[in-house]
Amino acid sequence: MARIVVIGGTGYAGRHIVQEAVSRGHEVISVSRATPENPVDGALAVQGSVLDLDALGDVFYGADAVVSALSPRGDMADAVLDALRGLVAKLEGSPTRLGVIGGAGGSLVAPGGPRLFDQDFPEEYRHEAQVGIDSLALLEDSDAGLDWFFIHPAEVFGPWAEGERTGRYRDGGDVLVRDAEGQSFISGADFAIAVVDEIEQGNHHRERFTVGY
Repeated sequence: MARIVVIGGTGYAGRHIVQEAVSRGHEVISVSRATPENPVDGALAVQGSVLDLDALGDVFYGADAVVSALSPRGDMADAVLDALRGLVAKLEGSPTRLGVIGGAGGSLVAPGGPRLFDQDFPEEYRHEAQVGIDSLALLEDSDAGLDWFFIHPAEVFGPWAEGERTGRYRDGGDVLVRDAEGQSFISGADFAIAVVDEIEQGNHHRERFTVGY
């Protein structure tokens, strides 16, 4: 059993990760700015801001993994990087792994590039995609003592395309995963499986990977 802290545990990705981790018997702490309306049974809900880590007390003590599932949208867009900097500084040199959920924009569309972000990417999503790209760069520049992993979901991923739990997914390395019809999609539940699998198996150390069908 691992002790897993999920930052943004009430958001789309975060809640799915919390549910999946609890279902496997892990000790899960869900951190969110607001008190959850429908807390996940079996998870400890902690209210607080990752921008004030000291106020979170001993939440991170003994954690095997901390997962940042913050969404760079709305009033959190410019705070996500600040939050990540704080987490990096806190966890550097510790045995705790840091997992970061990014977006599809930074994924490569073919081995060696270019990125999806560079391929007529929708203007309305460019800012949040840039936050994900900058987050990855921050991790890559971190001290070698920080064990991190960064996950790009498929191009279609979110509450508007919930999908079902199939129990399967593909790891595309740093290339966006597409199916035989050229579609790039992953359900919230199956994305969470990939995240918890990585925590349990440790296949990626200080590197990113993509997930899709």
